[in-house]
Amino acid sequence: MHDGQRGLCFVRGVEGGEVRLYTYGRSSGFCVDPIEKKPLNHFLPGTPVLSFGTAGCNLACKFCQNWDMTKSREMETLADRATPQMLADAAQRLGCASVAYTYNDPTIFMEYADDVADACHERGIKSVAVTAGYMSPAPRAEFFAHMDAANVDLKAFTERFYRKICGGELAPILDTLKYLKHETNVWFEITTLLIEGENDSEAEVDAMTQWIHTHLGPDVPLHFSAFHPDWKMLDKPATPRATLVRSRDIAMRNGLHYVYTGNVHDPQGASTFCHGCGTRVIERDWYELGEWRLDADGACRECGTKIPGVFRAQPGIWGRERLPVRLLATGTTD
Repeated sequence: MHDGQRGLCFVRGVEGGEVRLYTYGRSSGFCVDPIEKKPLNHFLPGTPVLSFGTAGCNLACKFCQNWDMTKSREMETLADRATPQMLADAAQRLGCASVAYTYNDPTIFMEYADDVADACHERGIKSVAVTAGYMSPAPRAEFFAHMDAANVDLKAFTERFYRKICGGELAPILDTLKYLKHETNVWFEITTLLIEGENDSEAEVDAMTQWIHTHLGPDVPLHFSAFHPDWKMLDKPATPRATLVRSRDIAMRNGLHYVYTGNVHDPQGASTFCHGCGTRVIERDWYELGEWRLDADGACRECGTKIPGVFRAQPGIWGRERLPVRLLATGTTD
């Protein structure tokens, strides 16, 4: 880029020979969510997470469900200002166990996210990245050194989909997943949004879940999520629940232990079952937790099988509430 130019993401540009991040300290909004909404089912279940994002993205997904923020070229989209200290203070004041960098990909505002994570860690608050995982090796290592958990979008399992629909490539995402598994202690889960006729075939789901089992192991949770028409893919129908259930069955036949359905009402597909004895250890109805059959060490009370994840002795009680908040100039919340 030359002086005065901005990149595809629009939030970085060159000034005086240096790349500047224009969205540092500015957000498109804040909200307290259940952690299961990220979605993370094995990371501090039932706890509230302070969610926020900025603007811009490094991909161009035609089905983007947050396109008003990720594709925005209006800085007025960033209505709220907050320093890392203000965010950490707000999360603590609101009783949040973690802060999530979401709505748009945090790789776009990496410096801001890293500084927020450091401020939160000083208060014992965890950091969660909701990301497409489309990163080069050097910034990837720096970014995830600040994160405690992540949900990575594996949007499809073909180069065609990534190039045609996302404007990216599949290989870097697979590299990120392998990096997280084998070179970090970051807890991560995977989400695939299934779109009819694009990435929902039995053959593709079979190939993808076999790859996950081979390269990441059986214990990485996988979420199949339902698409709804949005932005530039208004011609595609919403994903039927049956497609999600079928894909979950394929994944479990391929040896994955923890496979979930999302964006549909499916208590069976949303609940966690022990892979040792089949006991339902965490009951979920949408984002509401019910029966809890884990001991203080995160093991099944029936057979003692350790359930992989990050658990407290008792689940959180936040429920399904979504609480929008404003950070005022004084650092207080409204």
